[in-house]
Amino acid sequence: MSSGRIRVGIGGWTYPPWRGSFYPQGLPQSRELEYASRQLGAIEINATFYGRQSPSSWKAWAAAVPDDFQFAIKGSRFCVTRPKLADAGEGVETFLAQGLGTLREKLGPILWMLAARRQFDREDIAAFLSVLPERLDGVRLRHVIEPRHESFRDEAFFKLCRDHDIAVVFGDDDEFPCIDADTASFTYARLQRMREEVETGYEEEALTSFAARARRSADAGRDGYIFMINGSKVRAPSAALRLQEKLGIAPA
Repeated sequence: MSSGRIRVGIGGWTYPPWRGSFYPQGLPQSRELEYASRQLGAIEINATFYGRQSPSSWKAWAAAVPDDFQFAIKGSRFCVTRPKLADAGEGVETFLAQGLGTLREKLGPILWMLAARRQFDREDIAAFLSVLPERLDGVRLRHVIEPRHESFRDEAFFKLCRDHDIAVVFGDDDEFPCIDADTASFTYARLQRMREEVETGYEEEALTSFAARARRSADAGRDGYIFMINGSKVRAPSAALRLQEKLGIAPA
């Protein structure tokens, strides 16, 4: 069995406090994605949650990053905030048609983040998972679901995800429950408790634990995606870079 590929990244790439701390002084803003994509293995795009992106943006993003880099894409809020997820089929099609296929092999997982108030409804969740396509323009899709309600800590939910090869987010988060379940051929973590007073966002002990977790999954043949997202966002790049060092996957 071959080992899985581990990618460590951050949420977005445009954040003024990173200029001069992560980005070199004087780097043009237009080159920030180019720079970030050569330091990290992936970036999670949040803007897609709020609205459609232009075809020219998808083309520009694809052109700016190396061939082995991937974008994770947050699914549209218009799909996941409706009263019944079972009704999201047309919205999912519209979302996917905005240009994601332009990324080709640079397209990573698509993250569907559920509202904190949404409770587990087996029939509704089953219907939603069934409308998530396996391919887009010939590219295999990977889907991730982030439940934020304790009721999803349910074996019936895990089985649905396993049946569709859909990952459940491992969320290190103070606000929402961490539902830790292996349900797919890949894993997806969103780490959200960075602290500004810690230079690397997380203490070394926590980063060592995250690294060990990622290695276990990779050794089992599963690709892994780990994103430093919230908490003290200014520390996200340094946290991601330090975790890469621990994993031995820092860029040359």
